[in-house]
Amino acid sequence: MRALTGTDPDRLKEEKERGITIDLGFAHCELGEGVVASFVDVPGHERFVRNMLAGAHGIDALLLTVAADESVMPQTREHFDIGRLLGVPRGLVAITKCDVADEDSQALVELEVRELVEGSFLQGRPILRVSARTGEGLPALREALLDLARETPERPSDGLLRLPIDRVFSLKGFGTVVTGTLVGGEMAVGDDLEVLPGPGRARVRGLQVHGEPVERARAGTRTAVNLGGIEIEQLHRGRVLAAPGTLRATSMLDVEISLIPSARPLADGARVRVHLASAEVLARVRLLGPERLEGGGSALAQLRLESPAVAGRGDRLVLRSYSPADTVGGAVVIDPLPPRRRAADLGAVESLRSAEDLVAAAGAMAEQADAGGIDAPHLAARLTVPLARLLPRLGDVPEAVALGADPPVLVSRIVLARLSEEALATLEGHHRDHPLQPGMAREELRSRVFGVAPVAAYEWVLEDLAGAGRLRLAPDVIALTSHRVELSAEQEEARQALVEAARASGLAGVEVRTVAETSHKDAQLLERVARVLTREGVLGRVGPGLLVHHEQLESLRGQVRERWPPGSRLDVAAFKEMTGLSRKYVIPLLEYLDRERITRRSGNDRVVLG
Repeated sequence: MRALTGTDPDRLKEEKERGITIDLGFAHCELGEGVVASFVDVPGHERFVRNMLAGAHGIDALLLTVAADESVMPQTREHFDIGRLLGVPRGLVAITKCDVADEDSQALVELEVRELVEGSFLQGRPILRVSARTGEGLPALREALLDLARETPERPSDGLLRLPIDRVFSLKGFGTVVTGTLVGGEMAVGDDLEVLPGPGRARVRGLQVHGEPVERARAGTRTAVNLGGIEIEQLHRGRVLAAPGTLRATSMLDVEISLIPSARPLADGARVRVHLASAEVLARVRLLGPERLEGGGSALAQLRLESPAVAGRGDRLVLRSYSPADTVGGAVVIDPLPPRRRAADLGAVESLRSAEDLVAAAGAMAEQADAGGIDAPHLAARLTVPLARLLPRLGDVPEAVALGADPPVLVSRIVLARLSEEALATLEGHHRDHPLQPGMAREELRSRVFGVAPVAAYEWVLEDLAGAGRLRLAPDVIALTSHRVELSAEQEEARQALVEAARASGLAGVEVRTVAETSHKDAQLLERVARVLTREGVLGRVGPGLLVHHEQLESLRGQVRERWPPGSRLDVAAFKEMTGLSRKYVIPLLEYLDRERITRRSGNDRVVLG
């Protein structure tokens, strides 16, 4: 690193004394054509692999170094395996210390390196012989690095802002500083950030890239962030800086695990070390297929983390055994915010794994969310995309419907179809049990069928069924279009008795009890029919028990408006004189007029409304 960049990345006293890298080191150099390479110098010693893993995430290329006087070591193989598990797409090999090895030794090391990288992303890549002391091969190495940079695509800056922290320190005059590789999005001075796992909020006071102050840092750059509004004790390696509300900490990850061929079998329930970006957390493995995964094999699984972490769909992570801490495999995150899985959920996880794009994955997640649906911000976090990019695509999901607006909720069409059928069946049963009722109360239907479903899903189903001519919607009740209130012969006789009695009693009205006594009919039957007549508007309830024919009530409304102009006062005595009724009947009639907004009570009198 010092020979390439002019910087010694070993900063710790112990590193200088022992001549080995213990923790992450950072350096950069200009390669020409305006290209600057950022180096993360990771420890090679097997005891510090956990530190190596904290810096290995998010890199564009791997420079694998093999000493000419030592050849391929066990830690070389482990680092190379980690590069493959992390999906590093490109790289090259430097055989170092060529000044202390003869030509035959160098040739043998190169042969061993070629055997190591056969069939991997490093096969066919340059293997350069260099010496930091003599400068041998360094110009060719620089040129090879520049070639790597030329073929490395620029990372999109429109992704979610995400910076896993790999170093935290305090600088006099600046305060808290963190560093990390900005794996997605852009960060600017003045941005408000969330620290995950939280709680913690901070503001960007300053940014540096390659040691130079900048106003904005882009995805793919090594970035130093001067933070305000947060104490250094709230930060440590493994935490993540993100835009507020875009990412969420998780305790479970749906993943596809791949073991390296030399790994011991992994049993269901095994405890492992999960290296996710710069974080290391312990977890239990819940295999969703086999009870045991053999070395070199792959399987879908759920990792149940013992402490929360932050992940995104498509992230790659490394698994190491709990004890001894050896690298055993890696995994790709299928769902960073899944429900708790069982073996029976294998198909659900498989459908998410096979979803090839954003739209397909959104449809699968909506279907698995069942009647509750999934709101857009939560869906964006699970898909690890900005909400602004997701919202225009919700209408493209053929398997689901976006309902509501603030925020929209994605509900599966299969689920909506099931809810529709359940609603129709529930209404059919209600009509069968209550044939004299015009329909079911809206809220009763919602509580019985839709449960956890959002209100927007309930309204969508009603409008869809009504548009198809299967439902009749009223402000308070819902009925099948085929439903009609039809009276039996006995009920029709009760209807005639009630209507005739109400007509005969005029404004004084009639009670169901009285009709039952005079007609010798069942009082409960009469009450059920009376409810039908009041809903139809044939009779009106005046007071708690009096039934008055609607013709009498319409006549009363007209007489009041004719005798008392709007704004005038209507007193009880004058009203008694007009109706010829006693106070027992007058007061319920006046209260009826109040309910109908013909009058409004004012003291002991009423004011006639316009």
